[in-house]
Amino acid sequence: MKIALLGYGKMGKTIEQIALQRGHEIVLKIDENSGDYDITLADVAIDFSIPAAAFNNISNCLNNNVPIISGTTGWLDKLPEAIELCKQKNGAVISASNFSLGVNIFFELNAYLAKMMRNLEQYTISIEEIHHTKKLDAPSGTAITLAEGIIENTDKESWALNVTTNENVIPITAKRIDEVPGTHTVAYKSEVDTLEIKHTAHSRDGFALGAVIAAEWLVGKTGIFTMKDVLGLK
Repeated sequence: MKIALLGYGKMGKTIEQIALQRGHEIVLKIDENSGDYDITLADVAIDFSIPAAAFNNISNCLNNNVPIISGTTGWLDKLPEAIELCKQKNGAVISASNFSLGVNIFFELNAYLAKMMRNLEQYTISIEEIHHTKKLDAPSGTAITLAEGIIENTDKESWALNVTTNENVIPITAKRIDEVPGTHTVAYKSEVDTLEIKHTAHSRDGFALGAVIAAEWLVGKTGIFTMKDVLGLK
Protein backbone atom coordinates (compact mmCIF):
# COMPACT_ATOMS: atom_id res chain seq x y z
CA MET A 1 0.00 0.00 0.00
CA LYS A 2 1.34 3.44 -0.97
CA ILE A 3 0.69 5.97 1.79
CA ALA A 4 0.79 9.77 1.79
CA LEU A 5 1.49 11.31 5.19
CA LEU A 6 -0.19 14.72 5.47
CA GLY A 7 1.53 16.16 8.51
CA TYR A 8 5.03 14.95 9.28
CA GLY A 9 5.50 15.82 12.92
CA LYS A 10 6.02 13.33 15.73
CA MET A 11 2.80 11.51 14.93
CA GLY A 12 3.55 11.36 11.23
CA LYS A 13 7.00 9.93 11.89
CA THR A 14 5.56 7.28 14.22
CA ILE A 15 2.98 6.31 11.58
CA GLU A 16 5.81 6.04 9.06
CA GLN A 17 7.73 3.60 11.25
CA ILE A 18 4.72 1.36 11.85
CA ALA A 19 3.59 1.48 8.21
CA LEU A 20 7.04 0.40 7.05
CA GLN A 21 7.08 -2.41 9.62
CA ARG A 22 3.78 -3.63 8.16
CA GLY A 23 5.21 -3.70 4.63
CA HIS A 24 3.79 -0.45 3.26
CA GLU A 25 5.52 2.31 1.28
CA ILE A 26 5.52 6.03 2.15
CA VAL A 27 5.32 7.98 -1.11
CA LEU A 28 4.67 11.49 0.25
CA LYS A 29 5.64 13.29 3.46
CA ILE A 30 3.89 16.65 3.56
CA ASP A 31 4.35 19.33 6.21
CA GLU A 32 3.42 23.00 6.42
CA ASN A 33 6.49 24.00 4.40
CA SER A 34 5.84 21.60 1.52
CA GLY A 35 4.94 23.01 -1.87
CA ASP A 36 2.67 21.47 -4.49
CA TYR A 37 2.44 17.69 -4.53
CA ASP A 38 0.64 14.96 -6.44
CA ILE A 39 -1.69 13.17 -4.02
CA THR A 40 -2.59 10.63 -6.73
CA LEU A 41 0.77 8.93 -6.11
CA ALA A 42 -0.84 7.40 -2.99
CA ASP A 43 -3.33 4.59 -2.51
CA VAL A 44 -4.44 6.23 0.74
CA ALA A 45 -3.61 9.36 2.76
CA ILE A 46 -3.25 9.67 6.53
CA ASP A 47 -3.75 13.19 7.86
CA PHE A 48 -2.29 14.22 11.21
CA SER A 49 -1.64 17.84 10.32
CA ILE A 50 -3.03 20.96 11.99
CA PRO A 51 -6.65 22.15 12.27
CA ALA A 52 -6.16 24.93 9.71
CA ALA A 53 -4.92 22.47 7.06
CA ALA A 54 -7.14 19.45 7.70
CA PHE A 55 -10.17 20.37 5.58
CA ASN A 56 -8.04 21.37 2.58
CA ASN A 57 -6.13 18.09 2.85
CA ILE A 58 -9.36 16.09 2.97
CA SER A 59 -10.85 18.03 0.03
CA ASN A 60 -7.72 17.50 -2.06
CA CYS A 61 -7.87 13.75 -1.45
CA LEU A 62 -11.58 13.45 -2.20
CA ASN A 63 -11.27 15.54 -5.37
CA ASN A 64 -8.53 13.16 -6.56
CA ASN A 65 -10.21 9.88 -5.57
CA VAL A 66 -7.74 9.11 -2.79
CA PRO A 67 -9.24 7.63 0.41
CA ILE A 68 -8.22 9.51 3.53
CA ILE A 69 -7.79 8.80 7.22
CA SER A 70 -8.22 12.01 9.23
CA GLY A 71 -6.83 12.06 12.74
CA THR A 72 -6.54 15.83 13.06
CA THR A 73 -8.94 17.40 15.56
CA GLY A 74 -10.14 20.98 15.96
CA TRP A 75 -11.57 21.33 12.42
CA LEU A 76 -14.97 19.66 12.84
CA ASP A 77 -16.94 22.83 12.08
CA LYS A 78 -16.13 21.86 8.46
CA LEU A 79 -17.18 18.22 8.86
CA PRO A 80 -20.60 18.65 7.18
CA GLU A 81 -18.85 20.08 4.12
CA ALA A 82 -16.39 17.19 4.08
CA ILE A 83 -19.25 14.67 4.31
CA GLU A 84 -21.11 16.34 1.44
CA LEU A 85 -17.98 16.39 -0.73
CA CYS A 86 -17.33 12.73 0.05
CA LYS A 87 -20.84 11.86 -1.13
CA GLN A 88 -20.49 13.97 -4.29
CA LYS A 89 -17.17 12.36 -5.22
CA ASN A 90 -18.14 8.85 -4.09
CA GLY A 91 -15.02 8.95 -1.93
CA ALA A 92 -13.89 7.29 1.26
CA VAL A 93 -13.15 8.90 4.63
CA ILE A 94 -12.55 7.79 8.18
CA SER A 95 -12.46 10.71 10.62
CA ALA A 96 -11.87 9.92 14.26
CA SER A 97 -10.91 11.87 17.35
CA ASN A 98 -8.63 8.98 18.30
CA PHE A 99 -7.44 5.97 16.29
CA SER A 100 -6.07 4.00 19.22
CA LEU A 101 -7.70 0.58 19.34
CA GLY A 102 -7.76 0.75 23.13
CA VAL A 103 -9.38 4.19 23.16
CA ASN A 104 -12.12 3.04 20.82
CA ILE A 105 -12.89 0.17 23.17
CA PHE A 106 -12.84 2.80 25.95
CA PHE A 107 -15.48 4.80 24.03
CA GLU A 108 -17.76 1.75 24.06
CA LEU A 109 -17.20 1.18 27.78
CA ASN A 110 -17.94 4.85 28.42
CA ALA A 111 -21.28 4.70 26.61
CA TYR A 112 -22.25 1.47 28.36
CA LEU A 113 -21.35 2.86 31.79
CA ALA A 114 -23.34 6.03 31.09
CA LYS A 115 -26.42 3.90 30.38
CA MET A 116 -26.01 2.11 33.71
CA MET A 117 -25.49 5.36 35.66
CA ARG A 118 -28.20 7.47 34.01
CA ASN A 119 -30.78 7.05 36.79
CA LEU A 120 -28.35 7.40 39.71
CA GLU A 121 -28.83 11.09 40.36
CA GLN A 122 -26.55 11.13 43.40
CA TYR A 123 -23.51 10.93 41.08
CA THR A 124 -21.94 13.89 39.33
CA ILE A 125 -20.04 13.28 36.09
CA SER A 126 -16.73 14.84 35.05
CA ILE A 127 -14.02 14.26 32.45
CA GLU A 128 -10.31 15.03 32.71
CA GLU A 129 -7.84 14.89 29.85
CA ILE A 130 -4.06 15.33 29.96
CA HIS A 131 -1.87 15.82 26.90
CA HIS A 132 1.57 17.09 25.91
CA THR A 133 2.12 20.83 25.83
CA LYS A 134 2.28 20.97 22.00
CA LYS A 135 -1.32 19.83 21.56
CA LEU A 136 -3.09 22.79 19.97
CA ASP A 137 -6.75 22.16 20.80
CA ALA A 138 -8.45 21.88 24.19
CA PRO A 139 -10.35 19.94 25.19
CA SER A 140 -9.07 17.03 23.15
CA GLY A 141 -11.24 15.49 20.49
CA THR A 142 -11.16 12.31 22.54
CA ALA A 143 -12.60 14.10 25.58
CA ILE A 144 -15.33 15.60 23.41
CA THR A 145 -16.17 12.15 22.03
CA LEU A 146 -16.40 10.81 25.59
CA ALA A 147 -18.72 13.67 26.54
CA GLU A 148 -20.89 13.05 23.48
CA GLY A 149 -21.14 9.37 24.43
CA ILE A 150 -22.41 10.35 27.86
CA ILE A 151 -24.86 12.92 26.47
CA GLU A 152 -26.34 10.32 24.11
CA ASN A 153 -27.06 7.99 27.02
CA THR A 154 -28.06 10.33 29.88
CA ASP A 155 -30.05 13.51 30.45
CA LYS A 156 -26.92 15.66 30.18
CA GLU A 157 -27.33 18.36 27.54
CA SER A 158 -23.82 19.61 26.81
CA TRP A 159 -20.19 19.79 27.94
CA ALA A 160 -18.06 22.78 28.89
CA LEU A 161 -14.36 23.37 29.49
CA ASN A 162 -13.17 24.32 32.97
CA VAL A 163 -16.56 25.13 34.49
CA THR A 164 -18.06 24.54 37.90
CA THR A 165 -20.50 21.68 38.16
CA ASN A 166 -23.86 22.20 36.48
CA GLU A 167 -26.48 19.46 36.60
CA ASN A 168 -27.05 19.60 32.82
CA VAL A 169 -23.43 20.15 31.77
CA ILE A 170 -20.47 17.76 31.82
CA PRO A 171 -17.38 19.64 33.03
CA ILE A 172 -14.15 18.84 31.17
CA THR A 173 -10.75 19.69 32.64
CA ALA A 174 -7.86 19.93 30.16
CA LYS A 175 -4.28 19.76 31.40
CA ARG A 176 -1.06 20.14 29.40
CA ILE A 177 2.09 18.45 30.71
CA ASP A 178 5.37 17.78 28.87
CA GLU A 179 5.62 14.44 27.05
CA VAL A 180 2.23 13.03 28.03
CA PRO A 181 0.81 11.13 25.01
CA GLY A 182 -2.73 11.19 26.38
CA THR A 183 -4.68 10.27 29.52
CA HIS A 184 -8.47 10.41 29.78
CA THR A 185 -10.55 9.80 32.89
CA VAL A 186 -14.32 9.72 33.27
CA ALA A 187 -15.43 10.00 36.90
CA TYR A 188 -18.78 9.51 38.63
CA LYS A 189 -18.63 10.96 42.14
CA SER A 190 -21.07 10.81 45.04
CA GLU A 191 -20.78 11.51 48.76
CA VAL A 192 -20.01 7.87 49.45
CA ASP A 193 -17.77 6.78 46.57
CA THR A 194 -16.18 7.51 43.21
CA LEU A 195 -16.34 5.30 40.15
CA GLU A 196 -13.75 5.95 37.41
CA ILE A 197 -12.80 4.55 34.04
CA LYS A 198 -9.47 5.61 32.59
CA HIS A 199 -7.33 5.17 29.51
CA THR A 200 -3.62 5.96 29.65
CA ALA A 201 -1.51 5.95 26.49
CA HIS A 202 2.11 4.97 27.08
CA SER A 203 3.33 6.19 23.68
CA ARG A 204 2.09 7.39 20.30
CA ASP A 205 2.45 3.89 18.88
CA GLY A 206 -1.13 2.91 19.71
CA PHE A 207 -2.57 5.89 17.85
CA ALA A 208 -0.28 5.27 14.87
CA LEU A 209 -1.05 1.55 14.67
CA GLY A 210 -4.78 2.23 14.72
CA ALA A 211 -4.44 4.78 11.91
CA VAL A 212 -2.49 2.34 9.73
CA ILE A 213 -4.98 -0.47 10.41
CA ALA A 214 -7.80 1.93 9.49
CA ALA A 215 -6.01 2.81 6.24
CA GLU A 216 -5.60 -0.87 5.39
CA TRP A 217 -9.31 -1.39 6.01
CA LEU A 218 -10.45 1.67 4.01
CA VAL A 219 -8.65 1.01 0.72
CA GLY A 220 -11.12 -0.25 -1.87
CA LYS A 221 -14.21 1.04 -0.04
CA THR A 222 -16.43 4.07 -0.56
CA GLY A 223 -18.36 5.92 2.10
CA ILE A 224 -17.99 7.72 5.42
CA PHE A 225 -16.83 5.43 8.19
CA THR A 226 -15.72 5.43 11.82
CA MET A 227 -13.46 3.24 13.91
CA LYS A 228 -16.57 1.29 14.93
CA ASP A 229 -16.71 0.03 11.36
CA VAL A 230 -13.01 -0.85 11.37
CA LEU A 231 -13.30 -2.77 14.65
CA GLY A 232 -16.66 -4.38 13.83
CA LEU A 233 -18.34 -2.72 16.81
CA LYS A 234 -21.52 -1.65 15.01
